[in-house]
Amino acid sequence: MDKIWLKNYPAGVPHDVQPEQYRSAAHLLEEAMRTHAANPFSVCMERWMSYRELDRLSTALGAWLQGQGLEPGARVAIMLPNIPQFAVTMAAVLRAGYTCVNVNPLYTARELEHQLKDSGSTAIVILENFAHTLSEVIDRTGVQHVVMASMGDLLGFWYGQWITFAVRHLAKMVPAYDLPLSQGRKVVSFKKALALGARRSLQPSPANLDSIAFLQYTGGTTGLSKGAVLTHRNIVAATLQAEAWFTPALAKMGDLSKANNIAALPLYHIFALTLCLLAIRQGSHLTLIPNPRDIPKFVEVLKKRPFHMLPAVNTLFNALLQNAQFRALDFSHLCVSQAGGMAASEGTAHQWQKVTGHTMIEGWGMSETCAIGTNNPVNNTEFSGNIGLPLPGIDIAIKDDEGNSVPQGESGEICIRGPNVTPGYYNQPEENAKAFTQDGFMRTGDIGIMDAEGYTRIIDRKKDMILVSGFNVFPNEIENVISTCPGVLECAAVGIADEKQGEAVKVFVVRSDPALTENDVVRYCHDNLTGYKRPKYIEFRDDLPKTNVGKILRRELRTTP
Repeated sequence: MDKIWLKNYPAGVPHDVQPEQYRSAAHLLEEAMRTHAANPFSVCMERWMSYRELDRLSTALGAWLQGQGLEPGARVAIMLPNIPQFAVTMAAVLRAGYTCVNVNPLYTARELEHQLKDSGSTAIVILENFAHTLSEVIDRTGVQHVVMASMGDLLGFWYGQWITFAVRHLAKMVPAYDLPLSQGRKVVSFKKALALGARRSLQPSPANLDSIAFLQYTGGTTGLSKGAVLTHRNIVAATLQAEAWFTPALAKMGDLSKANNIAALPLYHIFALTLCLLAIRQGSHLTLIPNPRDIPKFVEVLKKRPFHMLPAVNTLFNALLQNAQFRALDFSHLCVSQAGGMAASEGTAHQWQKVTGHTMIEGWGMSETCAIGTNNPVNNTEFSGNIGLPLPGIDIAIKDDEGNSVPQGESGEICIRGPNVTPGYYNQPEENAKAFTQDGFMRTGDIGIMDAEGYTRIIDRKKDMILVSGFNVFPNEIENVISTCPGVLECAAVGIADEKQGEAVKVFVVRSDPALTENDVVRYCHDNLTGYKRPKYIEFRDDLPKTNVGKILRRELRTTP
């Protein structure tokens, strides 16, 4: 297909990007940190970190990791919220020549165990608040090195100590844990790892553009999450694509080092991670929001200084709009209100424009595409309701089940190809065989239509995946867990429309024990599924609709009143 969308690119946006200008993502990071050494990199709880400090600290941690004798390309899990330790660790792992495995800090023991084992992680950097989860499973994993971070580690000597004390003893947010030191396992504090690493030299990373930079875990059709392989080329390309696309909106600032990027979305999520890397390349700074669910505190942070880039999912935009203090803020400096992770609702978009005077810009992507695959032009003056145009260097094709492109204007599966697209899933040859077409496009599972101007609109989802506040939830995983709950004969999970979350999980359960209650199922889900995967609605049935070969018909359940 001709790239019909190029004619609608904003002025100054290139048609392609050149990731080959860098040897690796580590090369991009190192160049940016040295170029912008004097600039502020992040602020968290009003404590600032410069690019020079990010360089120094990540050098030390990277050197410490190398000193543990990890093999080249070793997988290092990162289980941290949006605190300064995240960027330091990510940069350290990449600069040392290893692979980052991003882990949701709120994972249950079952979810964490699968990810650590599947990735083959041999080291983990984790906030002590979540160490109790690790302690339950570590003996069944290959993790030999644990770096234990505390909340206040990088927030200054006295203030940091106070924050750590408050988190441990006043808020009681660090449950008791006991990490077994069997089989030569070592546990070291984050600060000690930095101190020991500062005595060593960081050896240059041997990674090239084809090496694995990240394993980004996403829901799996089999019920277990699978790791999307993101190479250094993927990461560099995605950063350059984002830079090219957002430049028209940010250009009016002139000096990008002054740009304040709000990091409220979790950095372990690919959308926020890509925008973090963009900030690093541009030398702008991140305002880190460790707990965006606390909207009043979040708004207090926004009050402190002008903010220029605010990426969020629809649910977060909505929550902010409900806050009277937020509605009273000064939005005159806002350049980009970027919506991603889930479909943006027209109602929220209109309200956003009314309150802030700025257009909500919707994009689309997946973990497999390093976040943004398509995006609306950032200089749009009104909400479009579609997912926009492919970013520079990306091809989008609308294909049928056989992999043939359909005539323009007809619906089919949105398929994507480009330097940002994963080469496949980690150790998943069968999934990989299904994921790509003969001509190298990745099947996304979304059904869409591309118009004559190159804009794409999503009309349905081919897969049974449920999208809850920007997170992928696969019914198979929910069903696999609930089916092991005592008293459950069989079950089925579906997504239903939800005003706040976009979609919510609903589970239909057939009892084997009449005494089974909704609370029993809720408790079981609480112990085995992280928050966004837990069903919002539970309905008991005498039976479930099935095909003649016994397959549960989820589609019928979705349309049940």
